[in-house]
Amino acid sequence: MCTFPSLLTELQKEDEDEEDQSGIQGCPSPLPSSTFSPDPSHPYYDVARHSIIQVSGDDNYGRKLITFSSCCLPPSHQLNHQRLLEYLKFTLDQYVEMDYILVYFHYGLRSTNKPSLKWLRDAYSEFDRKYKKNLKTLYVVHPTNFIRIVWNIFKPLISHKFGKKLTYVNYLAELRDHLNYEQLVIPPDVLRHDEKLRAAQKDGPPSSVETLPPPRPPLPTQQFGVSLQYVCSDLSLIQLVCVSGLRTEGIFRRSARVQLVKDIQKLYNQGKHVDLDQYDMHVPAVILKAFFRELPEPLLTFRVYNQVQDLLNVETSLRVTRCKQIIESLPEHNFIVAKYLLCFLHMVSQESIVNKMGPSNLACVFGVNLVWPRHASISLTALTPINIFTEILIEHFHTVFGSRCPPGQVTP
Repeated sequence: MCTFPSLLTELQKEDEDEEDQSGIQGCPSPLPSSTFSPDPSHPYYDVARHSIIQVSGDDNYGRKLITFSSCCLPPSHQLNHQRLLEYLKFTLDQYVEMDYILVYFHYGLRSTNKPSLKWLRDAYSEFDRKYKKNLKTLYVVHPTNFIRIVWNIFKPLISHKFGKKLTYVNYLAELRDHLNYEQLVIPPDVLRHDEKLRAAQKDGPPSSVETLPPPRPPLPTQQFGVSLQYVCSDLSLIQLVCVSGLRTEGIFRRSARVQLVKDIQKLYNQGKHVDLDQYDMHVPAVILKAFFRELPEPLLTFRVYNQVQDLLNVETSLRVTRCKQIIESLPEHNFIVAKYLLCFLHMVSQESIVNKMGPSNLACVFGVNLVWPRHASISLTALTPINIFTEILIEHFHTVFGSRCPPGQVTP
């Protein structure tokens, strides 16, 4: 007679046999050093050092990307799974008040490192409504029979609404249809496994890391995804949110319907009139973040990224001065737009009693849209100096940017 435990054991063994054939032998390859440098003083350093959980910035619609990589789980005797659960909650607590996406890389889960079914059940119970409400999608990458059976076992315990958020992804290339793939922190073992899965399928999707065709020239009217020197200096989005959205609770924290954002961006790129007054105030706020996120080079330039990361090494009393030096080194176009934008964000923060968006909250949702590295994703540890830097720019706007205002700017 076949029981659930025996069935799961057999399915898990099948998964592990496949992994052995594909090359993984229980010792995951480390993430590139550029994506991970945990601080030993971190309260969960014993878990964080394994890079199991990563925050990879925002997708194109303003939603945080958080990844969980099973192949980074060490053998169970080397990791306290209760601490893992606490660390996951510790990480999510920083972002659950805004919309977010969870990407679960299943490859690499083995009998030697997998948490127990009881742990999974307890974990689901501990994640109350505040964690589930703003989770927009849970992507399960490289699902196996094991993970599908486990999901069905837990289905009676899972709400129908939460169950609809689950999306199975068979190949990494499929993620490109759903989110900003380039921002994901993907372990090398997962990349290699995906290559072997595709090689085994003659009609499988194209490589997730293949060379993409050259980009088409931008439209003459294009506003998104082109450099500041090319784009028209139209700051009507800031003006609209400034006039109508300063007192909107959670401004810049919420996301908008994906297709709606795409449709509005298309209209802008075609040079057509967009009447944003007809939409909820969160829509123009999302469009504004998308504009800066889709610049080929970040507003604060690639050159600034390492300087921002070094901010943690600067004494707290000297950080405002250091931020001022960094900002003053920007090219003219970038400085003018940055000053206009940060002036606006400073104004938003002045209404924090009503909109609940002080400098710290604004930095958390806007920082990754202003600066990012040239050739790597933003790791969880790299977010801290970015957020500190952005918070200083907002809170100490007048000191950092001086008294001169760009033409037409309304000062707070």
